[in-house]
Amino acid sequence: MSARKSEYTLGVEEEYQVVDAGSRGLEPRGGPVLERAQQTLGEQVVPELRASQVEVVTSVCRTLAEVRAELVWLRRVVGEAARLEGCRIVAASTHPFSRWQEQRITSDDRYEKLLENYGRLIRQQLAFGFHVHVGLADREAALGVMNHLRVWLAPLLALSANSPFWLGEDTNYASYRTQVWGSLPAAGPPGPFSSLEEHDALIDALVETGGVLDTSSIYWDLRLPEAFDTVEIRVADVPSRVDEAVMLAGLCRALVQACHERVENEEPYPDVRPELLGISHWNASRYGLDGDLVDVEARRAIPAREMVEKMLHFARPTLEDQGDYDEVSSLLHDTLKEGNGARRQRRAYERTGRLEDVVDDLIEETASGPDAA
Repeated sequence: MSARKSEYTLGVEEEYQVVDAGSRGLEPRGGPVLERAQQTLGEQVVPELRASQVEVVTSVCRTLAEVRAELVWLRRVVGEAARLEGCRIVAASTHPFSRWQEQRITSDDRYEKLLENYGRLIRQQLAFGFHVHVGLADREAALGVMNHLRVWLAPLLALSANSPFWLGEDTNYASYRTQVWGSLPAAGPPGPFSSLEEHDALIDALVETGGVLDTSSIYWDLRLPEAFDTVEIRVADVPSRVDEAVMLAGLCRALVQACHERVENEEPYPDVRPELLGISHWNASRYGLDGDLVDVEARRAIPAREMVEKMLHFARPTLEDQGDYDEVSSLLHDTLKEGNGARRQRRAYERTGRLEDVVDDLIEETASGPDAA
């Protein structure tokens, strides 16, 4: 592998729901599940905001095969820990029927400060995230990547949408997590920046004025984390299938590499009004793959599936450079054909009219099947 290729390492974070094996509702036993899983995984499994939630973190990966193997292993170990506690794990971005009012917050100083700062907005955050880190040591270049990549956030969201139900009802959104999470300050697509100095000054101002609790509370869908030399893409819902997680990781890396090459070639980033970017983001949350997105550069609406194909075309040279094109394009077209997670959840509900059966399908997709083989 060339030095150039090795620069774009991968790390994936997935947040899982802990559900009761009988009721299929969220169960606040994330602590015991965490303790069991940590005996094998150590710091690769960590607590999260809710007591019914755990997060896993892959090692630094250099290939999609490594990403797949890590996620299969992490899901298997955490799933077994949950079973020993009479629970199951679910990879999806909202629970179909459990209520946020009934969920305990994990005892932690940081979470208590978040509650004090944001009040109900934090209490209602019964949402689960999926984050991809792509290694890029040059922070100034990474900021340029953000400027270029922000136009591809909406098709990534449409492809991954997996949270149609909320509090026992169909929200008519493909990704309702986006609406819940987007209620927080400093969430959603970031704006463009003229320099790293401007970016860092804004982060400092947001913290100093109390707009956010700390730098970790910058919840943009695309950000430069303080602790890692990476570009972090946070726009996607949690995919139920390992195949979808691998597809998204491959796309994210290819997009970062493609955008980095444009930065190095001093190509101007797309001059996109934030209002158009916001509308495309909302359309992706509302309709997923079944409506229109906004081609923000052409300033026109096009079918979401066409926009996803346009994204794949943009990423193809770097996918091929990494040796990932055949796998990622095949998985992407499978998703376009079968539907994203939101569409599959709705089909499960249409079969029986029981949200518990939706949870059963999610449990099965998370834990088994050809995707995790």
